[in-house]
Amino acid sequence: MKFSTTSVMAVAALITTGTTAFTPSHHTLQRTTALRMSTVEETSVEESKPVRKKEKRLQYMKTDTFHRRGFKEVREGVEKAMSEQFESELVDELKSNNFVINKDGVKVHLAKDFGFCWGVERSIALAYEAVEHFPGKKVHITNELIHNPEVNDKLHDMDVQFIEKIGEGKKD
Repeated sequence: MKFSTTSVMAVAALITTGTTAFTPSHHTLQRTTALRMSTVEETSVEESKPVRKKEKRLQYMKTDTFHRRGFKEVREGVEKAMSEQFESELVDELKSNNFVINKDGVKVHLAKDFGFCWGVERSIALAYEAVEHFPGKKVHITNELIHNPEVNDKLHDMDVQFIEKIGEGKKD
């Protein structure tokens, strides 16, 4: 196999500079800027363009007041409260006995998928964490998180405000 002088020189240059063929060179790191010409001033074009809801939402998600991942400083207490509220010895016994138990001549079966899904559990935890993180502040939730009276009663007890839907899916 024969190699041209140019290809041998290129490999030698890579070896001496300590880079590999997979390392981007300074040539590939340069950014290009598109040039535009317009007879209208740029500021007036941008100001007249309406901001879409999605753009507003994305802007808000980048602010310091948006907490998508909850509040770590209160998480341990919230996990303990949720464990006390939603776990029981009876359910643990059912799970350890292949989801079936006999008590006083009655056979009880527990669904293998018993409990909250991950999303519902996360939503409840976020609501509890928000209440703990902002003591004395009003926390609002759009509708109920889950159709479970125990969870909703607990949220009401924590002074969480529910924003109810009024006719045709609009929020009050």
